[in-house]
Parts: sequence; C-alpha cells; structure tokens
Amino acid sequence: MSPARPARRPAVLLRPVRRFRRAVLARRRILAALLAGLAVLVAVRANAVPPLPTVPVLTAARDLPAGAVLAADDLVPVEFVPDSVPAGVLPRPAAAVGRTTTGPIRAGEPLTDARLVAPDLLAGYPGKVAAPVRIGDPDTVRLLRVGDRVSLIAADPQGEVAPVEVAAAVPVIAIPRAGPGSASDLTTGALLVVAVPPDTARELAGHAVASFLTATVVR
Repeated sequence: MSPARPARRPAVLLRPVRRFRRAVLARRRILAALLAGLAVLVAVRANAVPPLPTVPVLTAARDLPAGAVLAADDLVPVEFVPDSVPAGVLPRPAAAVGRTTTGPIRAGEPLTDARLVAPDLLAGYPGKVAAPVRIGDPDTVRLLRVGDRVSLIAADPQGEVAPVEVAAAVPVIAIPRAGPGSASDLTTGALLVVAVPPDTARELAGHAVASFLTATVVR
C-alpha cells in the first residue's frame, strides 16, 4: 500500500497572495521612490540644526525724535539671538517709560541706556545742578538735541548793554516738550535744561528776568 500524498493547498487560498505580489511588482518603482524619499526625510531631520534660542529685547515701536519722553506704546519687544543683543539694553518697559531720548531712534532699534537720558538728569555731572533756561527764539531750541553743548548769551532787549556770555559749553540734559495748549513763540520762547554749577544757575535766573537769552551750539 503506497503512502498517502500530502493534501494540495487549495488554489483559492493562493490567489490573494498572487494578486498582492503582482500589484507590488507592478508598482515597484513608485514604492522604491517613496521609500527613498522617506529615507532622505529621516536623514534630513536627524541632521537638522535646532532653532537658535532667542531673548526678548525692547525696541522702538516707531521712529522717535530726539528729546522724546517715552510712553508704553513707544516700546515693543522683539526676539533677538543672544549674540546679537547690544550691551546696555533695558530689561523691562518700566526702565524706559518716562525717560527722554538722547537722539533720534529708528523703529526697531534696541533701546539701550546710551540712547536715553539717565533717570537722574545729573548722573555724570557731579557738582552741577539742572537749570531750566527759556531761550527767546524757539527755533534755536528746535535745532538742539540732548547731549549738545551750548553757550548761553544774555542780551539787553533795549540794546543799552552789550551781550554777555553767562555760560560756556554747558551740556543740554533735557529739552521738555511743550504741553498741550501751550504756545512757543518769540514772546514765550522755548525751554531747555542745562547742567551748570550752582553759581551759574543763579546768574542765569537773574538774567532770565530782564534779558533775552539765546544759545549758540558749541558741538
């Protein structure tokens, strides 16, 4: 009696396998391209440089003129790469609001301590006092900026006394803006603040009563 032959696998069970193999073979180029693209994507992500860390820096929200007193809406934080942050940047808005610009500041420019008048107007001027001086010609004051040095000259409105130089090459430490509703003309003039010795401040106060004060720019 001959041994029994193993039962043949039904052909119906092999049909799905054959169809799948034919489908794979028919699309082998597309599948190869997809696998290659996936491999490239994985490699790129593995070698990608992580984004650089940033820190917020206070900058000017708009172009600011010299002598501007900063308000909260003049400031905007911008993200900077740490290595690009200039020295002396202000740490928070409270350190800038209410301070005066020493010169024009462009929109987007970081706000540093060098661009603003010190919280104490007389910082850096030991032995000096802050003397408000009303200059007769407001157009002269418009030419000035904080940090300029000026010589102050008192002239007799009647022309009976020769002009006298009251202060020479004194620093301008603030140029107050005219308040709402105020007028600056040839009668009222315009105000600036200079750092001078106490005796010069007293002399300026005396001339302010009876003289026409003007300023000449030294530098």
